[in-house]
Amino acid sequence: MRLGVAGPVGTGKSSLIALVCRELAHELALGVITNDIYTDEDARFLRSAGVLDPERIRAVETGACPHTAIRDDVTANLLAVEDLEEDFAPLDVVLVESGGDNLTATFSPALVDAQVFVLDVAGGGDVARKGGPGIGRADLLVVNKTDLAPYVGVDVPRMVADATAARDGRPVLALSRHDAASVEALKDWVRVMLAAHRAGAHVPQDPGPMAPHFHADEEHPAGGILHTHA
Repeated sequence: MRLGVAGPVGTGKSSLIALVCRELAHELALGVITNDIYTDEDARFLRSAGVLDPERIRAVETGACPHTAIRDDVTANLLAVEDLEEDFAPLDVVLVESGGDNLTATFSPALVDAQVFVLDVAGGGDVARKGGPGIGRADLLVVNKTDLAPYVGVDVPRMVADATAARDGRPVLALSRHDAASVEALKDWVRVMLAAHRAGAHVPQDPGPMAPHFHADEEHPAGGILHTHA
C-alpha cells in the first residue's frame, strides 16, 4: 500500500512518518519517499532518527511547488517508489511525504492508494473550518501536536468537532506522539487501511482538484499568476 502524507508546512508530517515507522517497523515492512523542492532535508531527518534502515528512505527533489510532483506529474515519485519496492520487495507500506504546501495540496490516486492530511494546533484552531480537498476528503485527517494546545490557546475538542463537520463522517484523529492512546489509534488506522487495501475493499479516492491558488512572480505585471489544476 502506498500511503501519502500531505499538509501545510510545519504541521509535523515528517515526525508523523517517523512515529509510524518507529511503532510499526517491527511488524510491517516499510519504506519512505520524501519530497522537498531543492533539498533532501526530510529524508536526512528521518535517517538520523534511526526509524528505518537508511536505504529504505529515499528523497525526491521536486524543483517546483510540492503539489507538482504529487499530483500534476507524479513520474519522479512513481519511479522512486518503484525502485524502493524492487530493492526491498516485498514491502507492506510505502509512505510518501509531500513537501510542505498549503491547504490545497492532495495526492493523485495514480501515486497513492490512501492519503493522510495533517494539520496542527499551532497553526490555529480555525484551520479545520477553512476546508479544502485534503481536509474534506483525505482518508484520514490528523490534528497533530495536541500537547501544544495549552500553549497556543487552542480548544482541541472544538477543532476536532470542526474538522469532523467538514468531513461528512470521515475519520479525524487528534494526535500527540506523547499520548499513547492516540498513537495506538494511528497504528490501528494504518493496520485497518492496509487490510482493506489487501482485500480489495479500499478504492483509492481523488480528493478533488486543488482550489485556485496564486503563484507570486515579481516579473509578472499582476505580481503573479492565479493558477488552477484539473
